[in-house]
Amino acid sequence: MKPYLEHLSPPPDASWSLLNRRLDDAIPFEWHHHPEFELTLTLNSRGQRFIGDHVGDYGHGDLVLVGPNLPHTWASREKVDPAVPHVALVFWFRREWIDGLIGGSVELRPIGRLVGRAATGLAFDSRLGQALAADFEAIFARSPAGRFLGLIDILLRIADADDGRPLSATVPRHVEGDRIRLDRVLQHLHQHYHRQVSIEELAKVAALSPSGLHRMFRKHTQANVSDYLIGLRIGEACSRLSGTDQPIQHIAAEVGYASLANFNRQFRRLRGMSPRQYRSSFSR
Repeated sequence: MKPYLEHLSPPPDASWSLLNRRLDDAIPFEWHHHPEFELTLTLNSRGQRFIGDHVGDYGHGDLVLVGPNLPHTWASREKVDPAVPHVALVFWFRREWIDGLIGGSVELRPIGRLVGRAATGLAFDSRLGQALAADFEAIFARSPAGRFLGLIDILLRIADADDGRPLSATVPRHVEGDRIRLDRVLQHLHQHYHRQVSIEELAKVAALSPSGLHRMFRKHTQANVSDYLIGLRIGEACSRLSGTDQPIQHIAAEVGYASLANFNRQFRRLRGMSPRQYRSSFSR
């Protein structure tokens, strides 16, 4: 798994970041978050989308706006056209940057309403994503000023065309005083999820008492440490089930389960199917 907290830096000639990602084999499960908004258009790909506590299918033209610090990833199952790669066109921008633009421009208020609803993640009609695909692609060939104007145009068109469907029932709420502590704890969990991790160990990482850690963690993730850790383990298991031929018992042990029965029980509780059924869904 990649580090949980992803650090993004805009290029020196721009105030926001973008990525034209083309993958021949698959879009891998890479569970992460970052303080930026993320607008992602996925093309020529089918699979599952994970946004906060949301798990759902996606297809060609999948268009999603993810709010700051909301964990997310995509995991592909197949290409629409096997002859060309999976494509993910991604734009990132910070809250203070977009708020500054909106605050000084009445014309951009629809974007303000759009990003104001994005804390849960928003999924838009795939027909809108397909209609905007050429505009997304064109941005990468433009000058920095042209890319900026292209992003604003796309955001306005999304705001005008579709309200978007909320995805996650839980929303991260970060307070600056807790952010560094919480990120240290999350990093530690993502690095050591495959073994037993105690509350006392995490409390030392956070420089808090066990009860203080429990309050902080629940306040900002809306989950307790145990449930969060189970989600990490099952998420990594999903990645291995969809992307490797490792035996299920081996995967269970690698992600931290000594008991295969317990792994199967937790997997079914979170994904609504057995690990074997989940793997089979990627081989159709």
